[in-house]
Amino acid sequence: MTGRFLVSKTGDPQVMQWVEEALPPPGPGEVQVRHEAIGVDFIDTQIRGGLLPFALPTGLGFGGAGVIEAVGAEVRNLAAGDRIAYTSLTPGSYSLARNLPAERIFRLPDQSLPADLAAAALFRGLTAWYLATRLRKIEPGDPVLVHAAAGGVGLILIQWLAHLGATVIGTVGHPEKVAALRDYGCAHPIPLGEDLVGRVKEITQGKGCAVVYDSVGRATFDRSLQCARRFGLVVSYGWSSGDVEPVALMTLRNGGSLFVTRPTVSHYTAEASAFQAGAAALFGLIGEGWLRIKVGHAYPLRDAARAHADLAGGRTTGSIILRP
Repeated sequence: MTGRFLVSKTGDPQVMQWVEEALPPPGPGEVQVRHEAIGVDFIDTQIRGGLLPFALPTGLGFGGAGVIEAVGAEVRNLAAGDRIAYTSLTPGSYSLARNLPAERIFRLPDQSLPADLAAAALFRGLTAWYLATRLRKIEPGDPVLVHAAAGGVGLILIQWLAHLGATVIGTVGHPEKVAALRDYGCAHPIPLGEDLVGRVKEITQGKGCAVVYDSVGRATFDRSLQCARRFGLVVSYGWSSGDVEPVALMTLRNGGSLFVTRPTVSHYTAEASAFQAGAAALFGLIGEGWLRIKVGHAYPLRDAARAHADLAGGRTTGSIILRP
């Protein structure tokens, strides 16, 4: 038997229902994982709330860390007892245990790595990996702007960009989070209540940013366009404030022949080889000390509704996990 959260109708955090059910043995090419820690991501709240349409009923959560309890036929290089982290293309991590395709499992190179850290790192870290390395080459000295920089993805992304030599500008919704940004390598933290465009132009000597990473959406996207330099790339990878309004192509032309993309981590890690490469790069930088993972908040699994409410309310910093 196992227990998991299920969403049969969308709505506020209370629509998540705890169900207990039988968990079959892993099938061919699968492993059975007992969770020690589970990542909580903003996309979970969007699926639960209905902002991101999903077939119902559905589980929640795309990543976690734990121990392999059993392996199915045809599984190679993984064994019962291995400590692992994973991201799945199918939600269902808000559970005690689950069966997963072996190709979506990453065996932790340091078997003593805390499960909390591994679960907090992988899904968000893979997002930071593709944003920093797969969209456009970051050159030393490139000014870049990261919105929601004190969040789970944001704190990893600003460190990764700083490691690549970028000059990192980061925004926060609350001024009290400014100190955290400086501590994690953000050279220029800016509260969103300030004149963002003016500050960015001042920092970049009027040129603007090579890349703008926007996970906020409607509330910031117009300013993101204004913060990009000629031929700059504006990356809309989240919409916590609502989806972006349609953008006229003439706006991109007048802004400096700008490029805009709407990427998702599931596309950049769709192939098992890409997932494994991204995970190896992430945990390599963690092992070398270039990336620090802040587990800002940990909740019991049964308190997932409270975790969602705190995340949506902006009351969290860094990554959020659930513990079974």
